[in-house]
Amino acid sequence: MSPSPNIVWFRQDLRLADNPALTAAAGGGAPVLGVYILDDETPGRWRLGGASRWWLHHSLTALGRSLERHGVPLVVRSGRSALVLARLAAEVGAAAVFWNGHLEPHWRQAEREVEQALAAQGIAGRAFGLPLLFDPTHVVGRGGGAFKVFAPFWRACLAAAPPPAQLPPPERLQGFTGFADSSTLADLRLLPTVPDWAAGLRAAWAPGETEAHARLVAFLDHDLAGYAALRDRPEPCATSRLSPALHFGEISARQVWHATAMRMALEPHHAADGHTFLRELGWREFFARVLLEHPDVAEAPMQPRFAEFPWARASSGLQAWQQGRTGFPIVDAGMRQLWQTGWMHNRVRMIVASFLTKDLLIPWQDGEAWFWDTLVDADMANNAGGWQWVAGCGTDAAPFFRIFSPARQGERFDPQGDYIRRWVPELKLLPARWIHRPWDSPPRDLDAAGVRLGTTYPGPILDHESARKRALAAFASLRSLQPPK
Repeated sequence: MSPSPNIVWFRQDLRLADNPALTAAAGGGAPVLGVYILDDETPGRWRLGGASRWWLHHSLTALGRSLERHGVPLVVRSGRSALVLARLAAEVGAAAVFWNGHLEPHWRQAEREVEQALAAQGIAGRAFGLPLLFDPTHVVGRGGGAFKVFAPFWRACLAAAPPPAQLPPPERLQGFTGFADSSTLADLRLLPTVPDWAAGLRAAWAPGETEAHARLVAFLDHDLAGYAALRDRPEPCATSRLSPALHFGEISARQVWHATAMRMALEPHHAADGHTFLRELGWREFFARVLLEHPDVAEAPMQPRFAEFPWARASSGLQAWQQGRTGFPIVDAGMRQLWQTGWMHNRVRMIVASFLTKDLLIPWQDGEAWFWDTLVDADMANNAGGWQWVAGCGTDAAPFFRIFSPARQGERFDPQGDYIRRWVPELKLLPARWIHRPWDSPPRDLDAAGVRLGTTYPGPILDHESARKRALAAFASLRSLQPPK
């Protein structure tokens, strides 16, 4: 008879290194059994978007192979987490179930249900900390409450104890050798079938723990130098592109933190770039804390007065925005990059979000939902926090009346039009002077570039200055708010 195993419940911690639950489960030489549950049944659960499901399939494939090399099986099932885990624990005679804490409200609810279900069977449930860099009980605002603004939050983080040291992979893993029934990954139907829209994702990404570490090393080797100056340029992309790996836990934030800190110590002339990069990790931390304080942040504006905002809910511009056919090149380039690769540069995310919520006056929830479905790094805290930040209704919000001009943003951050030429090839022959505002281009330049507005490339679906005035008027209509003087 096989010894009683310790079950490790994997969720968004799909790695072996720096995994407290896995390390603890393997302690003492107990046999280990891994499980992943596709849970669309716990109340409040946000069903994964299409791009996230694609990434999850391949990340679980990579995790399964890593565990298999150590003889540890990975059981895959679907259903309500508490019911599935209780049934599995009974089937294999589990000694205990281990898991790492989660930030999202439905997962926290699932954890409570799991604890109750296991306790009813007399099985121990052991939960480990949240995936945060800094202890939330030590980084608090005035009066012990949560921070509402990023800058003082980040100062408090830097003044606190540094993130704990990362854990190495368990030195020895003993796999459970008994029988545990498992679905196949194909049974979960995570991949698209007809049509197969994932070719661009396959070309752009290689999910998994090994690939995440390779991406981090490549970033530190080649892109950390100059990061502070270049991070807002979408082309060439000088960012780490670690966001999907961080979301799925193929690499932990503290692994990234300590690797960056070590590189800064070895190359002190890159310290400013390193600090700028770590500050971006700080934004992830900040939005995670926002989600803990406001579990409905993905659904309701954090500033209640925005519940009365006169959004143009029947706008016909949403589809043009989704398809990258707005006639504003920087917006269209970002939306096409998103559709093809499942990812978009952060500066461009802000530009397209401003365009949707302020030029088109479409509710931020519609943009958030589209990102949730199309981003490989769709993260509840960061996605909702970012959209509310741009829309002006969230914590530490950019004021609503900060309305990006798409043409000016493009000229500032893509001055030669390289990003536009890559993702909007209809405009690739336009001179840089006109590529961000083709509607202003002289006819002879349009003709020379083979551009016919309204035919080969759409004309602008709105006048930005008129849209800006409309947005300010809508903002002024809110009670207790005044437009800028």
